[in-house]
Amino acid sequence: MQTASTLRWFKRVLWIGIAANVALAVPVLVAPDRLIAFAGLPPATPLLWPRFAAWLLLLLSVFYMPAGIDPVRYRATAWSAVGARLAGVVFFLGFQAAVYRPMGYFDLVFLVPEAILLARGLPPRVAPAPTSRPSLA
Repeated sequence: MQTASTLRWFKRVLWIGIAANVALAVPVLVAPDRLIAFAGLPPATPLLWPRFAAWLLLLLSVFYMPAGIDPVRYRATAWSAVGARLAGVVFFLGFQAAVYRPMGYFDLVFLVPEAILLARGLPPRVAPAPTSRPSLA
């Protein structure tokens, strides 16, 4: 697969993930108790914490955006976006009760294609050419 095409697909998956994050976070900000009940999760008190988690998810999604625009220029941001998905998978699947596993699977759905597409699509880094300095002698 061509690098440009692979990166185009990476950007698409990343933007779909951003939209999915927003679609999950906004209802939690607006009506956390109803969404928690709808999802069958244990009640949270105070509701400040689910709202704060939703706010952080929105902020995290904003930080993904430069990679969604130009993953080559913002290589570190692109890899950080993939790393954040991995962290979500590990946190929810490895360290939380089974009732929270769907949140880990949510991140896994984006982690796998993003990691593959980014690894295959990014061109290798090219070291800058050494510059010669005029001698003072």
